[in-house]
Amino acid sequence: MTATTVPAPLPTDCSLPDWLKTCLLTHQGKAEAEGEAGQLDRSNNHLVCRAFDFAYALHQGQYRASGEPYICHPIAVAGLLRDLGGDSAMIASGFLHDIVEDTETSFEDIQQHFGEEVRQLVEGVTKLSKFNFESKTERQAENVRRMFLAMAKDIRVIVVKLADRLHNMRTLEHLSTEKQQRIARETMEIFAPLANRLGIGRLKWELEDLSFKYLDPDAYRRMQEYVTDKRADREARLVLVGETLRQRMHEAGIQVVEVSSRPKHLYSIYHKMEQQQKDFHEIYDVAAVRLIVGTNEECYRALAIVHDAFRPIPGRFKDYIGLPKPNRYQSLHTVVIGHRGKPIEVQIRTLEMHHVAEYGIAAHWKYKETGVSHNTPMTADDEKFTWLRQLLDWQSDLKDAQEFLENVKGNLFDEDVYVFTPDGDVIPLSRGATPVDFAYRIHSEVGNHCSGARVNGRMVTLDTPLENGDIIEILTQKNSHPSLDWLNFVVTAGARNRIRHWYKRSNRDENLVRGRDMLEKELGRNGFDALLKSTQAQLAAERCNYGTVEDLLAGLGYGEVTLNLVVNRLQEAVKAQQPLESLSLENADKFLAGAVTNRQRPITSKDPILGIEGLVYHIAGCCTPLPGEPILGSVSLGSRGIAIHRQGCASLESIPGDRLIPVSWNSNEPANLRQTYPVEVKIEVIDRVGVLKDILSHLSDLQINVHKAQVKTFPGQTAEIDLGLDVRDHHHLDQTFSQLRKMTDVLNLRRLGQS
Repeated sequence: MTATTVPAPLPTDCSLPDWLKTCLLTHQGKAEAEGEAGQLDRSNNHLVCRAFDFAYALHQGQYRASGEPYICHPIAVAGLLRDLGGDSAMIASGFLHDIVEDTETSFEDIQQHFGEEVRQLVEGVTKLSKFNFESKTERQAENVRRMFLAMAKDIRVIVVKLADRLHNMRTLEHLSTEKQQRIARETMEIFAPLANRLGIGRLKWELEDLSFKYLDPDAYRRMQEYVTDKRADREARLVLVGETLRQRMHEAGIQVVEVSSRPKHLYSIYHKMEQQQKDFHEIYDVAAVRLIVGTNEECYRALAIVHDAFRPIPGRFKDYIGLPKPNRYQSLHTVVIGHRGKPIEVQIRTLEMHHVAEYGIAAHWKYKETGVSHNTPMTADDEKFTWLRQLLDWQSDLKDAQEFLENVKGNLFDEDVYVFTPDGDVIPLSRGATPVDFAYRIHSEVGNHCSGARVNGRMVTLDTPLENGDIIEILTQKNSHPSLDWLNFVVTAGARNRIRHWYKRSNRDENLVRGRDMLEKELGRNGFDALLKSTQAQLAAERCNYGTVEDLLAGLGYGEVTLNLVVNRLQEAVKAQQPLESLSLENADKFLAGAVTNRQRPITSKDPILGIEGLVYHIAGCCTPLPGEPILGSVSLGSRGIAIHRQGCASLESIPGDRLIPVSWNSNEPANLRQTYPVEVKIEVIDRVGVLKDILSHLSDLQINVHKAQVKTFPGQTAEIDLGLDVRDHHHLDQTFSQLRKMTDVLNLRRLGQS
């Protein structure tokens, strides 16, 4: 790695903002610290300038898709962080956030040059581009997992990441359509909701509008036309309403800090139109007047004056001061009939509330009069980040990448039902939440032992939707436990995952034995116990996101992880580590390689079974072997010829050895002559309406023929589905099982007829 260690000359190939020019000139002794540069003391200014010099040297010769020098991107990110009030470590991280990914620089190099704090911020933001994952979904899931873990240590990580994503979205037009769509969708589903959760309104709105522009260009242009049409008339009405209110406030002795008006952002208008099935002219708050006053008490006095000056629309008042949003947003919202009979939204808040509404947690840094240390990291232990703690609590329970991402997305969106505990604590929940959702929000054990609920003093059923202001009391019993029926009505991701988690863990011993048997049959018994005790097995468990080998085997037993994935991770671990104890690296490698490749010597015959040429044969129904599995033939006493069994089939134990003949699959059979083979499977699923239809539809998408289907239900328990499938070979069946296990309703899956 090479980088400048002395101040670099001001670059001429990229336009520098004034604040950075001043900082650099001051750093080089060519100007006094004044104006915008004066916001940082000399030592902090030194850190920021060194970070710029370092990044500028390392990004030399690199260019973005737009053709501009790459350093323009880190400069823009650092500028956004500075505007948000970020400290010198955050601004330095903005300059350095891409150098580990795009150059030969290591995290240790960053720590050596800039210290532990900057290193941790950069490491938290850096994407996992140098690791290999099985799919784009798995890569994205691991990125999100790492991001949340970094956020838990220091919430500033996500602010740096949001600034990085915002500038990338601003320059998205230079990428291909496919990349534009992918990045915009990820931004809309994860990063815009994160900005909203952190209360940074100015980032959230721009991220949403930019994503909207690429995800639905036609609707975006349509919204632009709606908002542009009659803009002058609308702005004139807003100014008139603002002046009227300013005058009335002055007469009442209320000092107005600011009166402003704004059009609503394009995506928020479109989202409301879609959500409420309304036309543009039916949306009340396309435009809003904002009043900023001095105190909370003046907010309520101002509201009375607004309602006296203009007729309020019933049901359109919201008090976010008394009940703040989960992201700490506070304001009074009301919709009134303005001049010419047009509805206008009026927002009333204090200056401090306005700072929080615009900057969210960044107001903690930008406006230091709050009395909180400017450089104090904010972690998941802060009360305002309970949502982050909840994500971290259950994210380790979800091993499937797709399910993890879906739950993250569902958990990030705004919560808009506020209920109370008997002690008066406010609990925000998703719209449609039930007492069971409430119970799991309080604590996992409260949910697991929930036996009933009172809402406002009345007993209600557990599937009753909760309303704003309800007071909830959960009744518990020691012997009570979750019911699978709850999964049909809970709406929060936390409750759903805790219920599934309880059912999976309640049968842990049985699942552990099943998982061990599955792996032992795949790998063979010789050396198996030694392998499970080795460091290679522990490493494989960790790579599958499990803490111990026992947890891995239990996960395998209840279908949370596939057999193929476990074997692949074991192979990787054996190659990556030196052997310990009795299992040598050479033997382990042979052991694993031989266990997963049941291939026979190539023979040119077109018959699927070799060793029985010219003889009548049939596939034994007791074990239904598939191509790719080791097989053995037995001579039938009747007229059915040779029965083809899987090696190890229990039926073979009662057959004399002189009736057994060696046979094998013909691996060279031409593809156009390949046939399908029947196999019986049993699936344990959550009992809900439509689950069989969903499974059959999924199999149809995989082009799997189903020749038999039978469902068994048991009151209050899981359902069992017996299916007869037609598959090509053992590998085809493994692929099918892997896809079925990804369905959230599938709790367990096994093949029938196995010994």
